[in-house]
Amino acid sequence: MKRIFLLAPLVLFLAVVGCKKIDQLLTFTVDTSQSVVIPGLPGSTQLPAPVTVTTNSAASFQNNKTTKDKVKDVYLEEMVLTITDPSGANFDFLDKLDVYINTPNTNNKILLASISSVPRGTNTIKLTPTTARLDEYLKAETYELTVDSRSNRFSASNFTVKADSRFKVTANPL
Repeated sequence: MKRIFLLAPLVLFLAVVGCKKIDQLLTFTVDTSQSVVIPGLPGSTQLPAPVTVTTNSAASFQNNKTTKDKVKDVYLEEMVLTITDPSGANFDFLDKLDVYINTPNTNNKILLASISSVPRGTNTIKLTPTTARLDEYLKAETYELTVDSRSNRFSASNFTVKADSRFKVTANPL
């Protein structure tokens, strides 16, 4: 009887550590990249239309020896925006930015990432990701991004912005 009481905490410890190791083995990243032309921005605005992003997640799942029905957790690890055109442009015109995600033809729009104070003099900004689970968005063939922004001045020129996102995906082994 004493052996059972002594072994029980050890078995519990091994089970917890083993589950974490299995999750680490079944965790991988899915990277997406999308460029979009943003028209000149007056004051506070949204993009004129949602930006559709093709996930290619089925191929990523297959490369990591899993399928979308086995994916159990998806979180955004990182989102970086870079102005690629015009050359030398920066985000000085922008004060605040919120990026929302939804799947097409649904009412599941949530905040994906944001930045409340855009640094001056840079053409690249790193947004703070949401802590929400994003399984349904990455499992879809496409998702849409919409943007709410607050700018501090009018910009007459168009900008091409590249959005690079990295999602952390954990699959279920069963």
